[in-house]
Amino acid sequence: MPSVAIIGTRGYPSYYGGFETAIRKLAPYLVHRGWDVSVYSRPGEVRLDDPNRDHRVQTVMTQGLETKSLSTLSYGWSATRHAIRRSPDVALVMNVANGYWLPMLRRAGIPTLVNVDGIEWDRAKWNRIAKRVFRTGAELTARHGTMLVYDSTEIAKRWHVDFGTGGRYIPYGSEIVDEELPIESGLSRRAYVLFVARLVPENTVSEFFSAVPAIAQHAEVVIVGSSGYGGELDERARRLSERLERVRWLGHVRDDRRLLSLWHHAGAYFHGHSVGGTNPALVQAMACGAPVLARDTPYNREVLGPSGLFVSPSASRISEEVLRLVGSPDVQRQQAEANTLRARTNYSWADVNASYERSLQELCATRRVRS
Repeated sequence: MPSVAIIGTRGYPSYYGGFETAIRKLAPYLVHRGWDVSVYSRPGEVRLDDPNRDHRVQTVMTQGLETKSLSTLSYGWSATRHAIRRSPDVALVMNVANGYWLPMLRRAGIPTLVNVDGIEWDRAKWNRIAKRVFRTGAELTARHGTMLVYDSTEIAKRWHVDFGTGGRYIPYGSEIVDEELPIESGLSRRAYVLFVARLVPENTVSEFFSAVPAIAQHAEVVIVGSSGYGGELDERARRLSERLERVRWLGHVRDDRRLLSLWHHAGAYFHGHSVGGTNPALVQAMACGAPVLARDTPYNREVLGPSGLFVSPSASRISEEVLRLVGSPDVQRQQAEANTLRARTNYSWADVNASYERSLQELCATRRVRS
């Protein structure tokens, strides 16, 4: 039975973000396929009582420092040390911040499949020192990672230019919603504007919040997300929801079904992510049949394709285009159909999981040859 250690997420099962969603799908798939799977996890971040948890997946708790700047590094360090003692056949490592620990795994003879995520050192939420940490982690990943995974072709191009690397393209997957989900109390189908994102600057949060008063004159606005550590943008979301009757701030929504319902019934979903590749929230919104208006970036254009709707990151343009979409039932219907078809064709979890397994199998084979 081949074995894999998964390092760099908040654990299994966790509902924090894109990495965690991917592991909730991949880990049970691998154990079903005959793998011994261990997922390194953070205390307090996993739901061990989750009825959907696959108990064949080993959840291994490790220790670290729960701070914005040191959590990934510290938990990655403790997970790597533990994995080296157990000596799995291969390690799946998420996030280039764990590039610092790849030389340790390499010296231990453990091949690594590394999901590089987005271009973290371009994110506005990090200060100069943190950006340097991520950039150095990326350089170490390029040097010491056995095989790299890019979740978009645009990210692959950037890594090839910056570091001269190759690797595998494996995007995020999505769940197609074929049933009619119940709508959130107080909302009407195709009549509200939805925003789902971590409240950090590079997700066009400030610009969208500036557009909210104009949007709320004509439509309900639902804001989902938080920064995770509090701060100015969380406070702005709170003030908007308290001051404007048509604005709701739900914070971080852990209930998958509730979030799917919000996308499924939205009249317009504004997707403001600007740094990164195939965004998990975007592909899931597409799979739910949400009419999407996205910030105009190469990454969002790659995911949405030629029929996508895009907007520049200014409050006036966002409010204008969002309201245009909410007020156009024919455009909403066309966008919902096109987005669902594209998600079904290009972003299925079955294909994503199979691609990860093939890559892990190749690395296991190279280790056996070296042995």
